[in-house]
Amino acid sequence: MALEISSTAFGPDTPIPTRCTCEGNDISPALHWRGVPAGARSLVLIVDDPDAPDPRAPRMTWVHWVLANLPVDSGGLPEGIAPAALPAGTVEGLNDWKRTGYGGPCPPIGRHRYFHKLYALDVVLDGLKLPTKAQVEAAMQGHVLAHAELVGTYEKTRR
Repeated sequence: MALEISSTAFGPDTPIPTRCTCEGNDISPALHWRGVPAGARSLVLIVDDPDAPDPRAPRMTWVHWVLANLPVDSGGLPEGIAPAALPAGTVEGLNDWKRTGYGGPCPPIGRHRYFHKLYALDVVLDGLKLPTKAQVEAAMQGHVLAHAELVGTYEKTRR
């Protein structure tokens, strides 16, 4: 079985619920995974938006959430998980608001895509302290056993 990531809050290429965005409660969606390969020692979750600031003229990828060293047997994360409730050993990274934790969709214009990327690694990443997405990706190099992603979309209803 291949590595898979899913959510009860939204399906592939469908809208992320307002409660999980800046127009709602800004809480993380429930995420579930399965098919973690044998030999995996940790998981990494990165949520980002490659359509920032405008999907018709993207200039950057905005990072919404970075988690490293998730236990391979965790199976997922519940909706609205608090930092203190993250599985033991999980390392929180910095998002592009320069803080840890989940930051929900809040696109300035248009419908954006939000990639929920899960990586199974053959190591536990050492020496991470408030890492950025780039630092986690550099540390993962050569250690990715499997990768899965779930893409949700969001467009603000208010301006």
